[in-house]
Amino acid sequence: MKSERLRKIIAEGEGIQAEFKSCSYQLSRDVYETICAFLNRSGGHLLLGVNNDGTIEGVFEDSVGEIITNLVTTCNNSSRLSPTFYLSTEIVKIEGKNIIYIYVPESSQVHNTAGRIFDRNSEGDFDITDNSDLVAQLYLRKQSTFSENKIYPYLSIDDFEPELFGKVRTLAKNQRADHPWQTMSNEEILKSSGLWKKDLQKGIEGYTLAAAVLLGEDRTILNVLPYYKTDAILRIENVDRYDDRDDVRCNLIKAYTRLNEFIRKHLPDKFYMEGTQRISLRDKIFREIVANILVHREFMNHFPAKLIIEQDRVFTENANRPHGIGPIDPANFSPYPKNPTIARFFKEIGYVEELGSGIRNTTKLLKAYTPNGKPEFIEGDIFKTIIPVKIPLFVEKRHTIPIEKHIRKIDPVAESLNDFINEGINEGVNEGVNEGVNEDADERISEVIRKELVKVIKEIINHPGQKAIEISKKIKKSKQTAERYIRILRNYKIVEFQGVPKTGGYYLTESFKKRLKE
Repeated sequence: MKSERLRKIIAEGEGIQAEFKSCSYQLSRDVYETICAFLNRSGGHLLLGVNNDGTIEGVFEDSVGEIITNLVTTCNNSSRLSPTFYLSTEIVKIEGKNIIYIYVPESSQVHNTAGRIFDRNSEGDFDITDNSDLVAQLYLRKQSTFSENKIYPYLSIDDFEPELFGKVRTLAKNQRADHPWQTMSNEEILKSSGLWKKDLQKGIEGYTLAAAVLLGEDRTILNVLPYYKTDAILRIENVDRYDDRDDVRCNLIKAYTRLNEFIRKHLPDKFYMEGTQRISLRDKIFREIVANILVHREFMNHFPAKLIIEQDRVFTENANRPHGIGPIDPANFSPYPKNPTIARFFKEIGYVEELGSGIRNTTKLLKAYTPNGKPEFIEGDIFKTIIPVKIPLFVEKRHTIPIEKHIRKIDPVAESLNDFINEGINEGVNEGVNEGVNEDADERISEVIRKELVKVIKEIINHPGQKAIEISKKIKKSKQTAERYIRILRNYKIVEFQGVPKTGGYYLTESFKKRLKE
């Protein structure tokens, strides 16, 4: 329980990673000094509504909302906190009183509040602005702590993919209509995002490793990190090698897209109502997993990241700079940023949410995605994520709809197809139909999809060996839709892929050919 954990922090008293502020009805000015100091040092726990001696005073009920709004807004105001930093807050009841809890992570950058730089020790916050030695040590510590801050003085704007800047502007605008990137040059976007730094001790300045891996051209990635790659593997039938593979060695923006496409290609979807909005559970869960292996990896480690889909699980591995060993408890953990500049860039374009959201969201949503779904997150030199799934997934027998009267009017082939798909396939061919959809609507969707399945089968009969992209053009559907239809037919042993990924294609199975002859 969060309240028990906070009680323990309060009982231990204030220290280098814990600070209490009364703030019963408004924020005190020194709150931002503490936030700045935590960011600059090693992070910490900030509790509002608690006196210095640990007495729980609480925050007035009618002041909670205003305090949280002011805190979040001010931390995103560069004149108050620079560079800005997004912080999440929680309201926890202790002894019937409101405590506002803020976990402040360590940042990869040096922050100041109102132009003053604060650091932290066991006695509290102290202003080091006028002490050049301490400021220099702080910059040096940041650069040595986070490998993403490594400076490459010969890296130039020509080493980045120019078209990606237009993409990130659009993505940022989708998150916030008045996002400042809209009016910035490419160089200004890089510098404002902390992707250009100056080493005050070595006397060098330039774009960083984070800049290179986020937006660099392929040749740039190869020069900066020759061993960098993410291996996406499907291993269902050919468990000794693989059924499909994508060797991803591009920048993180493109890698995010390619890995999510690999997931969509091989994992079925299940739609879900989040409030009044219908969302894709597959996309919601696995975008978090993909973002995690891209953002929170130790890039200076030669270990290649992996995303592997197997019959009963999806698991990932990536090099890590651990802050603990063993399984992570999603209900009781403090997130620690591995590459905060990269994470913040991903947040600006909507690829991630706040720090720690990936573990929480995956744990919450997986229960709806697969029965008894409980993910595992294992911290160590190699960070591992294990997501239990089944391939094929979520083919449930809710009810069987008689379809003979529909299917036989379409094509003679359909009558044989009917025997394969009539039992238990209703949920499989109607991915995305929630419990709230009525049976009549469900039947109409079933008929439409069954017609499309017949089109795919006819196309494979007439032109065996085609790839999904070729089939999609013939049936005039998107490649993603065609792959979904093919996946349904593969699950029911109607079609199969023969050959290697580059030259192979789809054919009818021998069992289905026999059925057609019968």
